Amino acid sequence: MVSIIAFLIMLGVLITIHELGHFLFAKMFGVKVEVFSIGFGKPIFKWKGKETVYQIALIPLGGYVKMYGEDSMTEPIQGETEKNITDPRSFVSKPRWQKMLIAFAGPLFNIVFAVFAFAVAYMIGIQEPGYMKQPVVVGYVEKDSPAEKAGIKPFDKIVAVDGEPVKNWKEFTLKTGLKAGKEVTLTVDRNGKKIKVKLIVPENINKESIGIAPLIPSIIGKVLPNTPAEKAGLKPGDEIIAVNGKPIRSWYEFVDFMSHINKDEQLTLLIKRNEKIISIKLKPEYNSQIKKYVVGISPKLDTNIVKYSPVEAFEKAIDKSWELTVAIGKVIKGLITGEVSIKTLGGPVAIAQFSGQALETGIATYLFAMAFISLQLGYLNLLPIPVLDGGLIALLLIESIIRRPLPEKAKEYLAYVGFAILGTLMIFVIFNDILRILQ
Repeated sequence: MVSIIAFLIMLGVLITIHELGHFLFAKMFGVKVEVFSIGFGKPIFKWKGKETVYQIALIPLGGYVKMYGEDSMTEPIQGETEKNITDPRSFVSKPRWQKMLIAFAGPLFNIVFAVFAFAVAYMIGIQEPGYMKQPVVVGYVEKDSPAEKAGIKPFDKIVAVDGEPVKNWKEFTLKTGLKAGKEVTLTVDRNGKKIKVKLIVPENINKESIGIAPLIPSIIGKVLPNTPAEKAGLKPGDEIIAVNGKPIRSWYEFVDFMSHINKDEQLTLLIKRNEKIISIKLKPEYNSQIKKYVVGISPKLDTNIVKYSPVEAFEKAIDKSWELTVAIGKVIKGLITGEVSIKTLGGPVAIAQFSGQALETGIATYLFAMAFISLQLGYLNLLPIPVLDGGLIALLLIESIIRRPLPEKAKEYLAYVGFAILGTLMIFVIFNDILRILQ
C-alpha cells in the first residue's frame, strides 16, 4: 500500500512539473491551451478555468497539454486548417523556434526540478555511512584489484596520498578521485611501521573501484527470522570475537571463515554481550540462491545524518545532477551498443517498489528518488523518438533545414513508428517487472 501511494504521489508531481513547463511556455508565447491533463483516458475530476479545462484522468502513466491547433504536445502537427494557421493564438501559427521551446520546456522543468529536489534533500539531511568520518583502516581487499596488486593488506591504515595527509575515508575518496587514471603513492601504517606503496587509480573511478573496503566491526546489526542465528539465540549488538577457536577481528574475517566451512559443520561462536563472554553453538544452513552456507545475520552499519546550508546544498545538487546525467548518457549509449542489457530496465512496478522503499526510509531519501526519476524523465523525453518531445523538436529542426513542412502522411507514419517503439518498450519493462516479482 505504501508503494502504491508513494508511486502515485511521485508520478503525479513529476507529470505536473513536466506538463507545467509546456503550459507556461505556451502561455508565454500566446498559445491558447484547451486542456491541461494529468493522466490519460476518462477524466475522474475536472474543472474549467478562464479558457482551459484542468483534469485528472484515470490512467496515471503520463499527461498532456492540448493546445489550440494541435492535438497533443506528444503528436506531430496534424490537420493544419487555414483558420488555425492564421489565428495568432494557434500553436501552428507560431514560429518553429517557439514551438521547439514549448516542446523543450517539459523536459527542462523536470531537469530543473531534479536540481531543486536534490538541494532540498541535502538541506533536510541525508544519510552518510558512519565510516566516512573514520580513519582509513582497510577491512577488506578485493582479489585482483589495484589495491591487491599494490600490496595493500587488511588492517593497513592509509595516512597519506602523494604526501598529503588524509584523516578519514571522505578525504581519501576525494583525493583518489582527483587522481583517476594516474599512479599515486600511498603512505600506509602497518603494525606501527610506515611504508609507501604505488597504486594505479582506475580511470573510471565511478565504475571500477580501487578494491578496498572500510573496516566493519564484527557486531551483529540484524538477525533474520527463522534462521539458525535466531534459533541459537543470537541478538543484535552481539560482537563475534571467535569462531571455532579462531579469533575474528572484523566482519570480513567472519564472512571469509563462512566461505570455507564444510557440509554439516557445526560452529561454536564466542560472543561478547553486555561486557560478558558467552558461547553459542549453531549449524549453518545452505542457501541455494547464493549457493553458500549462511547463519542469518547482517553487520551493524552506522550512518550519520548530514545537513548542508542552502548554498552548499545547491552546489552538491548541481554536482549530483551532472554526475547522474553522465551516468544516464552512458546507460543510453550502452543500451544502443548492447553493452547494457535491456533486462536492467524497470517499469511501473519497479518504480513503485523503489519509491515505496525510499518513502519508508525518509522524506530526504524520497526526494532524492523523485529527483533521480525526474532527471531520467527529462532526458528520456528529449530522445528523438516520434511522439516524444525530442521527436517533435527533431521534426521541427528538419522542417527548419528544408524550409517547408513535412508531408502529413510522413508525420502520420512517424507517429505510428513512435507509438510502436514506446508500446514495445512498455510491454518489455512490464514483463521485466513481472519476472522480478516471480523470481
